[in-house]
Amino acid sequence: MSEALHALLDLLDLERIEEDIYRGRSRSAVIPRVFGGQVAAQAMVAAGRTVPEDRHAHSLHAYFLRPGDPGAPIVYNVDRLRDGRSFTTRRVVAVQHGKPIFTLSASFQTFEEGLDHQAPMPAAPDPATLPTGEDRLRGYPHLDPAVVERFAEARAAVDLRYVDDPPFGRFGEPRPAHSQVWFRTNGKLAGALDRPLLHVVLATYVSDMTLLDSVLLAHGRGGWAVGDVVGASLDHAMWFHRPFRADDWLLYDQQSPSASGGRGLGQARIFTRDGRLAVSVIQEGVVRVPREH
Repeated sequence: MSEALHALLDLLDLERIEEDIYRGRSRSAVIPRVFGGQVAAQAMVAAGRTVPEDRHAHSLHAYFLRPGDPGAPIVYNVDRLRDGRSFTTRRVVAVQHGKPIFTLSASFQTFEEGLDHQAPMPAAPDPATLPTGEDRLRGYPHLDPAVVERFAEARAAVDLRYVDDPPFGRFGEPRPAHSQVWFRTNGKLAGALDRPLLHVVLATYVSDMTLLDSVLLAHGRGGWAVGDVVGASLDHAMWFHRPFRADDWLLYDQQSPSASGGRGLGQARIFTRDGRLAVSVIQEGVVRVPREH
């Protein structure tokens, strides 16, 4: 296991303060606020710790309410909304400085046999043939070296490989609103760490890294790394269809059907390497062009 992945897992290991109350810390991100994927992942940890292990996460729905302060702890309050025969529902409110910054509702289910079908996996090159995310980052001379270092540090726990140039790598001309990345953790999860909830939590963390890229591609924008847009996540939803491992290659196939009113919508599917549809994801975010003064 890489040192960066070990540090990420430590970050996701919340401190229990009281019954159904947990505290998490943050680390610096590319932008001067708490990374949304971190808050969502920590909230899923808090919710999952109040649920029996035989009930697995099947969906989450979240809203980002305020920017998180990376210099202050985050308190996660869990409400046990329902414990049914098959389904369990939790609501989590993340609080900083006395105000909610994030809310999440998550649902968990016992295993059940049922109807089964899925959309086919789209074509994508083998991840082994693609440059690593860090190699791509360091291959773009137009990027500020300080930005490159922040990106590389923020993503060091994950081996994330773009199929094509990311928005910040080639911009100025619109491209199809479609993006693909392969990802897996930089290290295997074994022993006590190898639990279904942790794989879900890590996929939740990664899902916020690139989902709005397709919005930027449609308008030829480079994004936050080059400063030609400003924005933030507004809401985020995930449905976990089939078991998967976050330490095995996963294809994140992303597209944007719409952008309007200063907002952009990204929708995506995550497939296992052998073609099983594991997760569906939708996110809307603020995507604004900076005003010229």
